[in-house]
Amino acid sequence: MTLIVEKFGGTSVGSVERINAVADHLIKKHQSGEQLVVVVSAMSGETNRLVGLASDISDEPSPREMDVLLSTGEQVTIALLSMALQKRGNDARSYTGGQVSINTDNVHSRARILNIDGARIKSDLDKGRIVVVAGFQGVDFGGNITTLGRGGSDTTAVAIAAATEADECRIYTDVDGIYTTDPRVVPNARRLASITAEEMLELASLGAKVLQTRSVEFAGKYKVPLRVLSSFIEGPGTLITYEEEGSSMEAPLISGIAFQRDEAKLTIRGIPDHPGIAHQVLGPISDAHINVDVIIQNASAKGLTDLTFTVPRADYKPCMEILNQLVLTLGARDVRGDDQIAKVSIVGVGMRSHIGVANKMFKTLADNNINIQMISTSEIKVSVIIDEEHLEKAVQTLHDAFELESA
Repeated sequence: MTLIVEKFGGTSVGSVERINAVADHLIKKHQSGEQLVVVVSAMSGETNRLVGLASDISDEPSPREMDVLLSTGEQVTIALLSMALQKRGNDARSYTGGQVSINTDNVHSRARILNIDGARIKSDLDKGRIVVVAGFQGVDFGGNITTLGRGGSDTTAVAIAAATEADECRIYTDVDGIYTTDPRVVPNARRLASITAEEMLELASLGAKVLQTRSVEFAGKYKVPLRVLSSFIEGPGTLITYEEEGSSMEAPLISGIAFQRDEAKLTIRGIPDHPGIAHQVLGPISDAHINVDVIIQNASAKGLTDLTFTVPRADYKPCMEILNQLVLTLGARDVRGDDQIAKVSIVGVGMRSHIGVANKMFKTLADNNINIQMISTSEIKVSVIIDEEHLEKAVQTLHDAFELESA
C-alpha cells in the first residue's frame, strides 16, 4: 500500500465543519488504498488565544510553561479529528509529539527535531488505522514538552514522512500550490506544476510564505517527495522535486519572484578600513540576535570605508542604537538608516546555464524608473533592495518581463 503523510494547517481545521470535511477527505483516501498519517495544527486563532491568556497572567512567562500551554492547541485538534474519523468507521488513533516519540533538543519555543521512532505509527498503520499526530511539538531528553517554532507543523509532517519512508508528504493549505509570485500582487501569476527543492528553499527564505524554510530543508535533506495542495479545492497542487538541477533542457529560466516588505537598511559611515572592521560592526548586531541579510562594504577612501546592511524592520531601532554606540567606540562619522525599503528576488535554476539574467532584471527596473540600492546574488537567485513604494510595480514588471504568466 502507498504510505502518505498529510498535513492540515489551522485554517484547514479551523472549525468543527472543517474538521468534518477533512475527515471525509481522509476516509475517501483511505478507502482508495492509502495508508495515512495525518499531522495537524491548532485550530485557526487558538494559538493567539493561548498567548493572550499567558500575557494576562505574566509579562514574562517561562519558556517551558509556554511550550506546555501552546502544545495544547494541537492536542485539541488531534482528538476532535480522531473522533470524526471514528464516527465514520475508522479506528483512528491520536498522538501528541511525546507519545509518538518526536525527540528534540531542549531549546524551548524553537526546538529542533533530533529523531523520530516510527515503530508505533507503523504498528497502527498495519492494523488499518489512520494515525493522527500533533504537529509543532515534541519532547526533549528530560521528557519536557517542546515546540518547534514557526512552521513547526510542516516540519513535523516532513520529519514523520522521512522516519516512516512515506511515498509522499502532502501539505494542505489555503492556496492550491506554489505560484510564480503572490497572486494578490500579480493577478495573472501562474501555479507551478513542479519546482525544485533548491528553488523552493530560496523562495521560502526570500519571502514566499506557503512553506517554511525549515520544512523545505528537512525535505531536501531526506529526499522526501513534497506536494503543496489546497484544503478547499481539488487539484494537483505543486510537486517539489529532487531531480538533478539542469538535467532538463526545458527547465525554466526563472521559476518565481519572491519579495519582502518588512526590511530596513542601515549604513555606518567613515569607519577605519582595516582587517576585522566588519566583525567589529556586525558582531554586536549578531550578539543582539538580529539577523543581517544583504551586506555591502564600499571601497576604501583615505583609509575609511562605509558598511551598509539590511535587517528585518522590527529590528531597525535596536540596531540603530547599537550602531550609534559604535560611532563613539570606532570613531565613525555617522549612521544613516531607511526603514521604508523592500527586497525583490528572482529565482530559477535556469540561471546557471544562461547569461544576462541579472542584466535583464536590472534593465527592466531601470526602464520603469525603479532605482536599485543594493544587490545580492547566488547561483540561482538575484535580489535587489528598492524603495518600498515601488515594490508592487517592480514585481509586476519583472513577472511580465520574464513571461512567467505563460505555461
